[in-house]
Amino acid sequence: MEIILKQDIKKLGEKDDIVSVKPGYGRNYLIPQGFAALATSSAKKVLAENIKQAQFKQDKIKQDAEALAGKLESVKLTIGAKAGESGKIFGSVNTIQIADALKKQGFEVDRRRITFEEEPKFVGEFVANLNLHKEVKVQVPFEVIAE
Repeated sequence: MEIILKQDIKKLGEKDDIVSVKPGYGRNYLIPQGFAALATSSAKKVLAENIKQAQFKQDKIKQDAEALAGKLESVKLTIGAKAGESGKIFGSVNTIQIADALKKQGFEVDRRRITFEEEPKFVGEFVANLNLHKEVKVQVPFEVIAE
């Protein structure tokens, strides 16, 4: 029996795969639970069209992320923070501050896509990692200065 998986299933396949299973497993478990659908000829055509459209959307998102990454490579940020005499800042610089600084320069980046190699708790130079797409990553240097 051939079925189309609607989600990833361990040791069977990933979403949108067409797999062969024993009829009882497909009919009594996978299809009633909503994990799969019967692979008829019309369902296969619909699946092929959906995959084609999804691939087009993913390519567009990736191209936009690569264009943004190209622009971000030349950016250097300066973040002001209150600091003590030893250079240790009160608290730490967070992803919201980086996202706001990027927004001021005209780049819209979601704060959840920003990570740090090391937590910026002192005055100095640091690097923020921006995960714009699963295949597109860029590093943006920033400097923390005392206010």
